[in-house]
Parts: sequence; structure tokens; C-alpha cells
Amino acid sequence: MASTTVADGIVDRLIDWDVARVFGYAGDGVDPILAALRRKEDRIELVTARHEEMAAFMATGNAKYGGGPGVCLATQGPGAIHLLQGLYDAKLDRRPVVALVGQVVSTALGSGYQQEVDLHTLFKDVCAQYLQVAASPQQLPHVLDNAFRTALATSSPVCVIVPHDVQQAQAPEPGQQEHGIVVSSTAYARPRTIPDVDDLESAADLLCAGRRVAILVGQGAAGAEGPLREIAERLGAGITTSLLGKPLLDESLPYHCGVMGHLGTTASADLMAGCDTLLIVGSNDPWTEYYPAPGQAKAVQVDVAARNIGTKFPVDVALVGDAVSTLNALVPLLPAQAGWRPEVERSVTAWREVAGQRVAQRPSRLNPQLVVHELSEHLPADAQVAVDVGSVTYWYARFLRLPPGVPAHLSSTLASMGSAMPYGIAAKLLHPDRPVVALAGDGAMQMNGLSELITVADRWRGWADPRFVVLVLNNGDLAEVSWEQREMEGDPRFPTSQAVPSFPYAAYADLLGLRGLRVEDPARVGPVWAEALAADRPVVVEAVVDPDVPLLPPRQPEQKVRQTLRALEREAEGGQAHELLRAQRAHEEAR
Repeated sequence: MASTTVADGIVDRLIDWDVARVFGYAGDGVDPILAALRRKEDRIELVTARHEEMAAFMATGNAKYGGGPGVCLATQGPGAIHLLQGLYDAKLDRRPVVALVGQVVSTALGSGYQQEVDLHTLFKDVCAQYLQVAASPQQLPHVLDNAFRTALATSSPVCVIVPHDVQQAQAPEPGQQEHGIVVSSTAYARPRTIPDVDDLESAADLLCAGRRVAILVGQGAAGAEGPLREIAERLGAGITTSLLGKPLLDESLPYHCGVMGHLGTTASADLMAGCDTLLIVGSNDPWTEYYPAPGQAKAVQVDVAARNIGTKFPVDVALVGDAVSTLNALVPLLPAQAGWRPEVERSVTAWREVAGQRVAQRPSRLNPQLVVHELSEHLPADAQVAVDVGSVTYWYARFLRLPPGVPAHLSSTLASMGSAMPYGIAAKLLHPDRPVVALAGDGAMQMNGLSELITVADRWRGWADPRFVVLVLNNGDLAEVSWEQREMEGDPRFPTSQAVPSFPYAAYADLLGLRGLRVEDPARVGPVWAEALAADRPVVVEAVVDPDVPLLPPRQPEQKVRQTLRALEREAEGGQAHELLRAQRAHEEAR
């Protein structure tokens, strides 16, 4: 039976593409699509966020947590504009998202009509791989099919703009075959891509010639954890990961040096500074100052996208292929050798001692490093983790040890505040029988997280497992930027720009019918995590933490440290931060 309207046809095609839910916000520009979703709500769910930006982040989260292409929906004008942030997050972290956007009626375009915006210009960068206006009913469903195929093939966001009158129009009979009419389908398959044998052999020769091999693992290595470990063990190599690659490998491995870069560990910095050979797998990590120095190391890079090869570090052998197939083909070509594993393990041990000393620090208020570190002892093996942007990202990168197989995602390349709550909601909707832990700072919560707590309060009773724990690090400061002002600019903290207004996060959770737990005492951190993860409803853990705990990048040059100290000396209340920074620097130098 033919669909009644084009809007019905759109919804039917989403169902054909196995879309389980659409994330969006209502507006008159998509009223026909909303009505079509209502008519098929037994087969596809509309998830309403409190803001279109959050809907786009949820769609990106859906893709990141394994739900396939995310779909977001917004009306024309302001609704469309609000989608941009979440779509750029998908673009920069390379995730497939399909944005469906309404537009004013075709006959009014170009007249300066109410909410008329040039949507093609608006989306042409963020959705550069595929952006199409459906100007007639006959264009659907092939426009949607091309949108989904492109999103999947390019791991990027795409956009389909549908004017209001086209949505309302009668859907054409399916299967017309005539000139100018394109008949399409939902067929799609992923290729298996593997490099040439000669390239694999060249890579093996280069890696075997190295005596101090380092392996940098990014999100593109997902699924290749087994061969990665085997290569590291055969070569006596050390492993470090990008921020996006952190969840892939067990960080308790004795040769796992932790996350690389500004947010990373001393062990990762030592690994990159000491290696003579570098194997990069599925990573395009931007922290170029933490790569080996020019001329220090030969490099092999594995990436399914040829355009990523050599963009962050000079590469001697390029292996263009998917990580699983490529590494499985590479392993048999690598004989076992001693490498420098004992030295790598000493660096890992030294970092763990440094981390322990930092966690043990007792500033005036609660140590945020301790709060995140303690979560490692309580995080369920089937949890899903969402992380926001800010100082909490540093503590996650360094101090949270994820159980093997636990996914954790954040806005990494765009580094957009406010991503943890929509990511966590998307993860929970995908797997309602698994607990979710979202980590955020007070700035991110005030930006939009508090609003999405309303979404959690509205939906949690329908979840098989009601546990949704939100950590809010309440320090009254945009701490990451405060430390960046000191470190990068040599300027003191500017309170007018950095202060976060006081807000009762735990009490607000209680007000919403959730549970709020406020913790200020270090001895209470572990029990509070245990209580939150055993609760019968979502919980907000409000940890009143100290903003003076330094975000010290690993192995900072002395000049940068002195610049940061001078900035602290110019602050009226910078004394504690000054002493904490000196202590952390001494911990590093001792190891």
C-alpha cells in the first residue's frame, strides 16, 4: 500500500533503514513529518530533547555507542541553526548522522518569508559530503537512500532539506520507471579493505628494524584489540592511545602508557619522546607537540581513509585499509623480539606512582582527581560512560580505568561543552538495561545539562535498569580555561569570565524526582559512588571540588611551568594552586 504523503514516505524509508528513533524538537516546518511519526510510533520512536542542539548531539551519540546512523529532526530557521553544533561534532569525530530539516513552502522561498534561512549555505560545510533539497515528491526516497549511504560510507553528517509543501504532497506510486525518475533501494555493504602485500612487507621490515617501537591507537582501531596486543608483545613495544582510543584497550596492561597528549600521562610522553619507530593505527590525534621530534622516528600508519595518512606526522610506509584486516595480515610478518618493554614498563610504573601522589593530595576542598579515580573501583562491567569537555576530561583521561569492553565517548575533536548528557541519554536509549555514568563540570551542566536532566526525569521509569548517574564537579569555575589562561598566555585567572554561578545540583535532582547526593568529604567519595550505582533511580552526584588542582600537561617544558607560576603569583588567591603545581611538578621530576 502506498504511503499517503511524502512525510509518510520519509518515515517509511527511515524504518526501511532500520532507524529505531529520531531525535528532534517540534516546529511547524516539520509538522507533516511529526504527524507521520505519530502514525508509525509503534515502529519508530521520536525522542524530544529540550533543544535542537541536544537532539543533534543525541544523534551523534547514537552513532558513537553503536546504534548505526543517528537521525535528527528540526524545523526551518532557528531550529536548523541550532543543529549545527551537534552536526559539527559528528563531522569532526567522523560519525554518520542524517539531519532532516524543514523549510518554508517552496512558493515563498526568496521572499524573506517568516523563518526563511538559506539552509543550503548554512549546512554546506558541516554536511559537505551530501546536502540535498527535496524539491519534488519524486526525489524521495532516493534522496534519503543516498543520504544514508553517504553518511555510512564517509562517516560524516549529511542533510536532507524538505520544504513544508513537499512534505504535505501526495506520495507518488512506488516503482515508477521512466525518464527522469530514479528508483533506489536501501542496499548497503561495508568493504573489506586491505593493503597490498608489498606494502605490508615494507611495514613489517620497518617495524622489525626498530628497537624502541611505540604504538599510537585511535578510535579507528576498534575491533582490532587482539592483533594490537599481539603486535605490541611481539615487538616489545609500548602502547599509547588518543583520547578517542582510550576505551579500546585494557589500561591495566603493563605496557599500556595511557592517553597521549596535553591531557595525557607522563608514561605516554616518555614513550613518544624515547621511541625510534612509531606505528599509528586509526588515529589522527591533533597533539602534534607530543609526537616524536622531527627525524627521531620512522613511522608506519594504518588508516582506512587514505587522506588521513601523514597529516599529523611524517610517515614512511602507508597502509590504507581497515584496522582489523590490516593488522591481522601484518601479525604473521613480525617475528618476536625483545624491544624495550622493560623500559616501557618502568615508565608505566612511574606514572602510576605519580597518579597515586596526585590522587592523595588534599587541597582545601575535595580533590577532583580522587573523585574520578574512585569511580574506577565501582564502575559496573556493563556500564556506558559519557564524558563532557572541561577539567573533567583531564581526570577521565588520566584517572578513570574502564573495565574491558565499557564504551566511553566525548566530543573530542570539536571539544564542545555540554555533550555528556545527550550522549548519555542516547546510550541509555540504545541499551536501557545497562547503567550509564555521565561525567561533567558545573559549567557544562549550566550550559545545557540541567535542561537534559528534565529529559532523564521524564523517561527513566521506562528503562529496564534505572541507573543513570551524573557526576557534577562543582568548583564554581571554568577550570580548564582558567588553567589555559595561566599556562598558554601567562595571564592570571579572570574571575569575571571564569566564575560559574552557584547552583544546588543535588537539590535540583531531588526536585525533579531523581536522587541528589552531595559529597565534600574525601572519606565519603567511595560510599557515595556505591550508593549512586545501587540506586533505584537516576542520581546526580554533586562533588564540591577544588578549582586550584592543576591541569598540568605531562613533561611540560620548564619555561611553560615558570610562566604558569608567574601567572599564579599575580592572583590574589593563587597561593594554594601555586603550591599544588610545584608539588605535582616535583612528583614528575622524581620519576
